[in-house]
Amino acid sequence: MAKAIKFDKKILGKKNKNPLSWEESFMLHAMVAAGRSKDPSSQVGACIVGKNNRILSLGYNGAPNVWKDEEFPWDRDHEDAKLNKYPYVIHAEMNALLNYKGDNKDLEGATLYVTLFPCHECAKFFAQAGIKKIIYLSDKYYDTEDNTMSKTCLDYCGVEYKQLDLDFQKDYIVSLIPDKKEQIKKSI
Repeated sequence: MAKAIKFDKKILGKKNKNPLSWEESFMLHAMVAAGRSKDPSSQVGACIVGKNNRILSLGYNGAPNVWKDEEFPWDRDHEDAKLNKYPYVIHAEMNALLNYKGDNKDLEGATLYVTLFPCHECAKFFAQAGIKKIIYLSDKYYDTEDNTMSKTCLDYCGVEYKQLDLDFQKDYIVSLIPDKKEQIKKSI
């Protein structure tokens, strides 16, 4: 049996004093996922996190994966509703749920981090899947009928929802340059 190492107290406790919070980290993952969206007007990302702070799945809004992006109707204001993106696009939250390949019991009590408050269609699926908390970045449709229906569904189903804490709503600078001193920097 190996002998345990005794650490000198002078080398202990020299950790990063300002790490990202869990909420910051998971919302940044949702933002990175949003960057994969081909939608020219709305890039939305989602991150599903299990009870043990482990990422279960990511998703972003887009065309069904068998539909070529260059053949997808990305228009949002066409006079013929059938020629708009809305009847066909899959929302980021739904893609995250569909991308999850684990045991559904892991979704029980999970948290959804999403860059845009979910619509009523997505809300009911998350309630059914057992997700108990939604943390969102933007609620730009807060005064719409769809948003009211979404919140009604979540309230009745006992799903908590809240906007990302104001303390975390700031600019983050992320570098993909190796060995750069600060890989992630929060602006003050």
